[in-house]
Amino acid sequence: MDYESFYRQSIEQPEAFWAEQAQRIHWETPPTQILDQSNPPFRRWFVGGTTNLCYNAVDRHLAERAEQLALVAISSETGVTREFSYRQLHREVNTFAAVLQALDVGKGDRVVIYLPNIAEAVFAMLACARIGAIHSVVFGGFAAHNLALRIDDAQPKLLIAADAGMRGGKVIPYKPLVDAALNEASAPPPRVLLVDRGLDPQMIRVPKRDVDYAELRAKHETAEVPVVWLESNEPSYLLYTSGTTGKPKGVQRDTGGYAVAMALSIRTVFDIAPGQVMFSTSDVGWAVGHSYNVYGPLIGGATSLLYEGLPTRPDPGVWWQLCEQYGVRTMFSSPTAIRVLKKQDAHWLKDHDLSALKWLFLAGEPLDEPTAQWITDALGVPVIDNYWQTETGWPAITLMPGLDLKPTKIGSPGLPAPGYRMKVIDEGTGKEVPAGSKGVLVLEPPLPPGCLSTIWRDDDRYVYSYFSHFRELLYSSLDWAIRDADGYTFILGRTDDVINVAGHRLGTREIEESVAGHPAVAEAAVIGVKDAIKGQVPIVFATLKQDAGVAADAARGMQQCVVDQLGGVAKPSRVYVVNALPKTRSGKLLRRSLQALAEQRDPGDLSTLDDPSALDEIRRALARGPDQGS
Repeated sequence: MDYESFYRQSIEQPEAFWAEQAQRIHWETPPTQILDQSNPPFRRWFVGGTTNLCYNAVDRHLAERAEQLALVAISSETGVTREFSYRQLHREVNTFAAVLQALDVGKGDRVVIYLPNIAEAVFAMLACARIGAIHSVVFGGFAAHNLALRIDDAQPKLLIAADAGMRGGKVIPYKPLVDAALNEASAPPPRVLLVDRGLDPQMIRVPKRDVDYAELRAKHETAEVPVVWLESNEPSYLLYTSGTTGKPKGVQRDTGGYAVAMALSIRTVFDIAPGQVMFSTSDVGWAVGHSYNVYGPLIGGATSLLYEGLPTRPDPGVWWQLCEQYGVRTMFSSPTAIRVLKKQDAHWLKDHDLSALKWLFLAGEPLDEPTAQWITDALGVPVIDNYWQTETGWPAITLMPGLDLKPTKIGSPGLPAPGYRMKVIDEGTGKEVPAGSKGVLVLEPPLPPGCLSTIWRDDDRYVYSYFSHFRELLYSSLDWAIRDADGYTFILGRTDDVINVAGHRLGTREIEESVAGHPAVAEAAVIGVKDAIKGQVPIVFATLKQDAGVAADAARGMQQCVVDQLGGVAKPSRVYVVNALPKTRSGKLLRRSLQALAEQRDPGDLSTLDDPSALDEIRRALARGPDQGS
């Protein structure tokens, strides 16, 4: 079927469309009602149907592909690779589920998982799903305070943690963070299950509270744990995302709708069929990690590669070597990671046979044209941007090579995915803007299957956070966007990242795109800072490519690029050339911290900062002055 017909049916006849898509998964009890939207903006999909994520990801494949690889867990940090067939994965998940039950975890109980990208993280997630427990994966290495906040909100029966993770060859002890978080939390779980990797021999166990997974695993290694069937709208997991109030929002995902969205998207968006291989470089602690490291590929009967480490360790060819070794068909990464690889010698990529690789998907942040062009030319395969949020759980805007690949447009993630009824509206009037005009990207309810169903234990916050921005009941993405005449959407940046320069509203992303167009620029971050005359002015922090020449010349060139593309009003007031930009561990730029430092304010919570020395680099640049001023 062509994209247009497929998409049109999904929004014009949603119940018929999703009834058909629901056949992609196993239902123990068929749904009695496809869609209940009697209480907008809340909606319920596949009402009355019972299913289970673990059964769909593991058990149902045993008849046809028990010996096929299901999961390959690779650590370039420890040098260990572990391969699991579907039969072996089924065994490990049953054992883990039995361990959970031995620790008094059952249906509806929450389990916080604080693990790096190791096989046990996948076992734990699937085991929770198997017995109807609600997992909440917290990015491994998150600061103790952030972990405590999530513990208090989820109120888990159990916390699962590793002794340590590793990054860049450095051991990162987790247990001290866990202990500090549990000391701070007002509702700490009674038990902690420890996955001891042997990385932290100094790890201290708390008697009666801390239990060793290896010991319990040995007791339950032959256990058979029955699947607990859940009604489609019962929660499957919580995934916390930052909120404007400082209190994280527990995005709540349902069970049946999410399973259907995974089954649909793994085939039509990512073009992965049973037996094929997908490599997502995300951490399991993020939304992409949940959907396309774990549930999506496994529900689709594919092989998933799970990677712990950096894209440059032990050398910048490690990802491409894995693609060659396992015959990866679809790879999913981030623009930040590709920009890191862009700085390396081209031979690291060209030395590997990538003939099996058909698609590279990138998400997590807007994809700039120079990066897109470089990796497209280097791989010789389509590079597909896609746009989604933690809240959506799967791509909202993308191209669909598994169905009908439309032409790519650099700078745009593409066209609406099935079920997403979206438009770009004027923030003041709420009316749809003409093609080519900037507005706020919104979704018309009901949100399609796979999207969040509410905020955990806070329906009011769900409505307020997402549906209270306009008179009409619309989900606000909080992103500026432009839709062209062909229906392609271009994301311009957050509505809360707007610079108001002398009455002109400028998105930081627009300016970053212009700066990134300069041939010397490797990466750039644009922020708005206070100005006595203009209200705000944009300033640029940029890193340069190797052998890029004189910083001052490059800085002047960046300013000119902006003037040429956006006009004089957008010209950066100051440009700072630096060696590194501060980012989170997931690769997102800490623009608000940059803004705070530039305005001599406290940079705020830096618990997610990947490299603390990057902030020192910014402080030194601000102290010495810009490489180019206005």
